[in-house]
Amino acid sequence: MSDPTQSAIVKTLLEVHGRTYCAELGIDIEKNTPSPLFRWLCAAILFSARIGAAQAAKAAKALANNGLTTPKKMANATWEHRVRILNQNGYARYDESTSRMLGDTSNMLIETYGGDLRKLRDKAERDPKAMRNALKQFKGLGDVGVDIFFREVQSPWPELYPFADKKSLAAAKELNLGSDAETLAKHVSKADYPRLLTALVRTSLGKDFETIRERISQ
Repeated sequence: MSDPTQSAIVKTLLEVHGRTYCAELGIDIEKNTPSPLFRWLCAAILFSARIGAAQAAKAAKALANNGLTTPKKMANATWEHRVRILNQNGYARYDESTSRMLGDTSNMLIETYGGDLRKLRDKAERDPKAMRNALKQFKGLGDVGVDIFFREVQSPWPELYPFADKKSLAAAKELNLGSDAETLAKHVSKADYPRLLTALVRTSLGKDFETIRERISQ
């Protein structure tokens, strides 16, 4: 059970930064259907590069707005078309390599899992370690990218719950909310847990810790 100060911090975090990246990108991850899962996988690849989160989100939105919402559509788009979308939407530094990664990932997803990440999950027998190893076979997706993917997909894939990545845990420790996923999960409902993780990540990226502390002291 949270103490009053921890409860106030958690409430403030959710109020200020509690919008998940899936919500921001218009990805209904709760549906657990191929297109939202694929879009979130692509977003995880974009977010894991050494580029600002806002730029990565803009690029992810642009890919969807241009209709590249399934592995088949992404694979059928030309490399040049993907490069142009990325280049025009804040991803200029990594546009060519990322375009290649998205194409390769889409083709591999089609060839290995019929374009459906749920088949990867089932083939891994819903074991988190096996799923991580399988996901890391996709081009451009290392441990950081898998952490990003797991952070929000744990909602429809409950075998991952409670999961927390290093960045969210470091922020939680900074705010005295605990240093492991199990402790952190006790502060909120299961439904709100991905929101709390995202709020912690956004607070860390925005170097917003003092703002959170000041708000609860008012």
